[in-house]
Amino acid sequence: MSRGFNKVIIMGNLARDPDVRHTPSKQKVARITVAVGRQWKNKVTGELQSQTDFIPVVAWAFLADICDRYLRKGKPVLVEGRMQVREYEDQKTGTRKWATEVVAENLTMLPSGRREDEGYGDIPAPRPPQAYSNQPQAAPRQSPSVDGGDVGSLRDEIDFEEDFPLDFSEIGDSQGSGDVDVPF
Repeated sequence: MSRGFNKVIIMGNLARDPDVRHTPSKQKVARITVAVGRQWKNKVTGELQSQTDFIPVVAWAFLADICDRYLRKGKPVLVEGRMQVREYEDQKTGTRKWATEVVAENLTMLPSGRREDEGYGDIPAPRPPQAYSNQPQAAPRQSPSVDGGDVGSLRDEIDFEEDFPLDFSEIGDSQGSGDVDVPF
């Protein structure tokens, strides 16, 4: 079976306060709804039209704790994650139902831009925006020093795949001013 790609990035405002609960195994889970608006001009009438989508987001563990502590209705947020469709049985009617939601992997609290709303609860608003993730933090990558205008080879970088089609140092003359002609 081929490997797929499932990545979602949404930016909007919280439509309501986070609903934070604990699973029977004591794992924290937060459910938030992000309101994402868009505007367009009607081609026929020329009127400005708008629509708002309310996207359910689920955050687990550390991200659920961040949602519980710092997020409130109306706060702007950027969420990165994956789309999930799950099936469940409705306890009242006994019918099968499906829920589509975004499972948060990264969360960035954004400043609102309003003067009276400078912070997130007891902490000042992050400048630049503060990102949180359930992923363990890796040590920053150290790049080898580059002399003069030489671009250097990417083959020495961590996680560089040998079958990657472009290594900029291998294109054209790498002894020049550092400008590289990209063949597309």
